[in-house]
Amino acid sequence: MDDSDTREYQVVLNDEEQYSIWLADKPLPAGWHADGTRGTKDECLDHIEQVWTDMRPLSVRRRLANA
Repeated sequence: MDDSDTREYQVVLNDEEQYSIWLADKPLPAGWHADGTRGTKDECLDHIEQVWTDMRPLSVRRRLANA
């Protein structure tokens, strides 16, 4: 782990509710939006670990729920 990374990150997710982190000072790529969480890389990854409990894309979860 590189403890020298002091950049600010943000947690982002796409329409399939898949999470990632992105540098806070960079524009978001198309199809992604911020969830409001900002912090160090480790803080953002810890947040994702807490909230992303089902790794399946939203479309798959919906399809299985309707089966």
